[in-house]
Amino acid sequence: MPELFTLDLLSVIAIILFIAGFALLAVEVAVPGFGVPGISGIICLVVGIFVASDSFQEGVIITLIILALLGVMCVVLLRLISSGKLKSPIVLKEEQTRAEGYLSSNDLQYLLGRKGIATTDLRPSGIGEFDGVSFDVISEGTYITRGTPLIISKVQGAKLIVKVNTIEKQEG
Repeated sequence: MPELFTLDLLSVIAIILFIAGFALLAVEVAVPGFGVPGISGIICLVVGIFVASDSFQEGVIITLIILALLGVMCVVLLRLISSGKLKSPIVLKEEQTRAEGYLSSNDLQYLLGRKGIATTDLRPSGIGEFDGVSFDVISEGTYITRGTPLIISKVQGAKLIVKVNTIEKQEG
């Protein structure tokens, strides 16, 4: 009775390399960045291809065919994501609104002239509290101790520049 499927040692090694390569690439997809699992997975797959092939030329041809298929798959995936037929895993689904506490850098102009207090030492940056809300602030270049009354003197994009509120410091 003839055997339909026989496994020799090289076939087993090739299968193990393929499984390890795909497992490592799956880890790379789940973990951000291009690190050790991704590089190791690619190496396992390429070595598995060369172990499974009968000659070096056949290994090169199979590798090129697989790379071409992966390129086509990437193009199709990008088109599906860009057309909206497939949701992108890297795009936020929720909308960030002001009511939920999200502010853009342009919204900070309303803080100009607000009075508050330094909740940390400003060397020259630190944290100040204005109307019960803490903000990262930068002093006008001077060291300001914690508890000092502040006033927001400038707003430059997302930077809040403060100075000592001398009027409240004299009253206190």
